[in-house]
Amino acid sequence: MSRPDLNLLVTLDVLLSEASVARAARRLRLSPSAMSRALTRLRSATGDPLLVRAGRSLVPSPRAVELRPRVHQLVQEAADVLRPGAALDLKRLVRTFTFRTSEGFAENFGPALLARIGEEAPGVRLRFLPKVDKESAPLRDGTVDLETGVIGPATGPELRVQALFRDRFVGVVRAGHPLCKGKVTPARYAAGEHIGVSRRGVDHGPIEAAMLDLGLARRVVTVVGGFATAVALARGSDLIASVPERHTGVLLAGLHRFRLPFTIPEITVSLLWHPRLDADAAHRWLRQCVHACVGGEQVASGAS
Repeated sequence: MSRPDLNLLVTLDVLLSEASVARAARRLRLSPSAMSRALTRLRSATGDPLLVRAGRSLVPSPRAVELRPRVHQLVQEAADVLRPGAALDLKRLVRTFTFRTSEGFAENFGPALLARIGEEAPGVRLRFLPKVDKESAPLRDGTVDLETGVIGPATGPELRVQALFRDRFVGVVRAGHPLCKGKVTPARYAAGEHIGVSRRGVDHGPIEAAMLDLGLARRVVTVVGGFATAVALARGSDLIASVPERHTGVLLAGLHRFRLPFTIPEITVSLLWHPRLDADAAHRWLRQCVHACVGGEQVASGAS
């Protein structure tokens, strides 16, 4: 059996990324005819058409969709192997990291993180992206370098995970709210009007489950996409927000917080990244910065 031409992996990566022979040819500085010949060789090697004509454009075959993330990772890992392993010089490091996290996390821990990065590596820029879902695709395809989250079924099994801190939910109301005085019982809590928090608009979660066990239900009058928004609404109204205490710590200044009158599980907030960045010295430094600024107890870890 003849050995495969591994140079074709780079061509395949670009073709699947561009879905265009002409654009792929320009990107690799080849003629369109040379790129067409390369596509023919790739089709022969894989036994699949890979890109199929649909009107005036090309669309990937199911096999191409399956191969795209694997091929991209292989090419990136090969590039890392051939890159000089120079010692990390933070003062000369110029790089932008994309950090996907909730608004509450950015507002709570972002100032300290940015101050530390600015002091240690002034050429590094941190780009915060809102976390609108739990999909792992942005970490896989490299559009996101690092993110925070609570591990769940949607978390990619190949991702690296480092726990940052445990958190508990508390109730939050404005100063002067009736719940500021007296014991907050399940009945008093249920009698108020509440803010639900869900990125997907779902209004049933662990709080509803815990109250159902007590034969109670809370009245959710509005649902928002993040805890920071819930805190802001509670500050300016008589609504009750139930939020993770540490995750929203600095946002709660001037508000009254109380222990929820029932038990719901604590959550563990973790850092997540793709394994291809494990050995990247700058990325490892950034992970250390995040952990130091959050200052949480490390309760579990993958690579550090």
